[in-house]
Amino acid sequence: MLNFNDFLHKNTQINESSADPKFTFPIANVTASVGRDAFLTCVVQDLGSYKVAWLRVDTQTILTIQNHVITKNQRIGITNSEHKTWTMRIKDIKESDKGWYMCQINTDPMKSQMGYLDVVVPPDILDYPTSTDMVVREGSNVTLKCAATGSPEPTIIWRRENGVTIELANGTEVLHVEGTNLILPRVKRQHMGAYLCIASNGVPPSVIPPMITVQNQLIGAVEGKGVILECQSEAFPKAINYWTRERGEIVPPGGKFVSNVTEIGEYRSSMKLHINPLTMSEFGAYRCVAKNSLGDTDGTIKLYRKKRIKSSELYHQSKVTSSESEENENPGKRKEKKNLKHFNFK
Repeated sequence: MLNFNDFLHKNTQINESSADPKFTFPIANVTASVGRDAFLTCVVQDLGSYKVAWLRVDTQTILTIQNHVITKNQRIGITNSEHKTWTMRIKDIKESDKGWYMCQINTDPMKSQMGYLDVVVPPDILDYPTSTDMVVREGSNVTLKCAATGSPEPTIIWRRENGVTIELANGTEVLHVEGTNLILPRVKRQHMGAYLCIASNGVPPSVIPPMITVQNQLIGAVEGKGVILECQSEAFPKAINYWTRERGEIVPPGGKFVSNVTEIGEYRSSMKLHINPLTMSEFGAYRCVAKNSLGDTDGTIKLYRKKRIKSSELYHQSKVTSSESEENENPGKRKEKKNLKHFNFK
């Protein structure tokens, strides 16, 4: 078993009468996503003048001793609390960091315990052999391919754009098909369109720059009434979401403005701005903004004033409709009136 007793022998004075150190808790196994930071913690009681080291088991590399980093790997760091809790930090995790790590105390015989670092990797769709745009003859058979990597191994499903169903060989229509290959037999022109290959393994991408989706970019509302503006943002790390007016001034919370953000996924949020009641000064353009460490983006919604329909106008419209209905119910009478205009009396 690897130990560092020889490494420290010349520089360590051991107090034989001190209490024998022991581990208080086992090292918890840790799962971290590529690009994040991982922390492995070793808790020791009655350490005294003994020393604690962290080692990489598979490579038999000493990483840290006490508060000193021994390895040349600059992503490794060490902290301790009250000479009891020794936490090793690995920054910007890579897939190669996966494996067993050992916490050792240089007693004789040496004491140690191990913890496992599992590294998960978000899906990545490969350019090859994944299919690109295709042009085929009507009636031919088509196979679309999708390949992706990730850890755990990702699941692949196919969907059509805008929720259009996919027709299978037996004539069944489904919303999605699972598998790396999508087979479309005897294609017809109604099969044309975009097919989406979606790979997922439960691991979010390590970083996602903010993206904004606006369903309705033009919204009409009546003065004196209320309105709700909505955007959806997607980002990781989590974004700061807020609203501004067209000149960049932030919409103040409170009063007639109520803003809320609802999480609708691991890294997706719905932003809503309630305005009630509306006055002339509230009409115009609004920007929903999402911002994180990778940047910021925004979407624009234009709020315009709809004309309020007066009661007199409603009465007039109702009268016209009634008149038209009468003519529809008595087509003969309407025809007689039209024909009378063409008679000439002598």
